[in-house]
Amino acid sequence: MGNTLSGLVGVAPEPRPWANFVAMQLLVAAIIIVLFAILKPRLSMDRPGKLQHTFELAYDFLHEQASEQVGHDGHKYLAFFGTIFFFILFCNLIGVIPGFESPTMIPSVPAGCAVAAFFYYNGVGIQANGIGKYLAHFAGPMPLLAPLMIPIELVSHLARPLSLTIRLFANMFAGEQVTGVFIRLTLLVVPSVFMGLHVFVAFLQAYIFMLLTMMYVAGAVAHEH
Repeated sequence: MGNTLSGLVGVAPEPRPWANFVAMQLLVAAIIIVLFAILKPRLSMDRPGKLQHTFELAYDFLHEQASEQVGHDGHKYLAFFGTIFFFILFCNLIGVIPGFESPTMIPSVPAGCAVAAFFYYNGVGIQANGIGKYLAHFAGPMPLLAPLMIPIELVSHLARPLSLTIRLFANMFAGEQVTGVFIRLTLLVVPSVFMGLHVFVAFLQAYIFMLLTMMYVAGAVAHEH
């Protein structure tokens, strides 16, 4: 399929047209699509199944977090929060399967998620406050402080996607390497312990990424700007 798509733009076919992390992302996207396609026709008010119960718990958790961080309008942004959470979570967890690797251990994948979060919170901030009022908060509370505050605010905002990228990439890369080393040392005698640690880190990092995104959105849409 990779060669077919690249052939449309005149690129010569290659034995491996896609890097592993690209294939893993496409696989994760396909898994999520199939999972929700299975879930949708099975939704029931009277007899909810186990899959529905699982996602209802996930929805309640995400909704509660959005309400706590963003406020009563948090539900407006829940679709993006849920998308970024589940995508990163599945990308993290797929590395547990033998023969697969977590795409989030490649810097460009966390960077892509971080850039998406960056443009999203700035976009909803402009939408909520208007571009003039949103940009005005970069100048600080007093016009006299504007020459000092504007560079500080710009550096602070530009550092956010870098921070999100490094945090997710470093933790997943380190977790993948540590898990691999200990499994080789123990010769698969006690791999479940390290697999469990990998799963814990996968959930934690997906949650932290989503939580920070919520905080950025909360700051952007706050009407005090």
